[in-house]
Amino acid sequence: MAAANIYDALRESHEVQRSLCRKLLRAAPHSERRLEIYRELKIELAAHAAAEERFLYAPMLMDDMGLDPSRHALAEHHEIDEYVEDLGKAETRGGSWLSKAKKLADEVRHHLREEEKKFFQISGKILSEREKVRLGREYLQDYARMKEMLANQ
Repeated sequence: MAAANIYDALRESHEVQRSLCRKLLRAAPHSERRLEIYRELKIELAAHAAAEERFLYAPMLMDDMGLDPSRHALAEHHEIDEYVEDLGKAETRGGSWLSKAKKLADEVRHHLREEEKKFFQISGKILSEREKVRLGREYLQDYARMKEMLANQ
């Protein structure tokens, strides 16, 4: 990823998440691919959330206008973490697995849509152009580090 600013970097990861959610829901019930996609999505979500919280939410929490939106977004990250954990415990061949996967995908899509439509606009008013570029660079470095670390666990 070579992004011009934090929003470009985040949108690239958002597209990866959307694609993985679609693949997860389409994966055959009795295939190993289902577990591979789940693991890939789990890593993507965790790496993205960690870097995003450090390099977008944290700066936003320092501004009064960014407090409530950041808290809301952090709460949604926590909910997504719980859905990921819940899905990881489910039997991959059972019907409950698909319903849990749908809940996870729905929550991810909701969060991404809300972030892109609301949070980016609010943070765009708070951050300078220079900060957006710097935060994008820092996000990408941390995102790559987190993905590598999580993939090796």
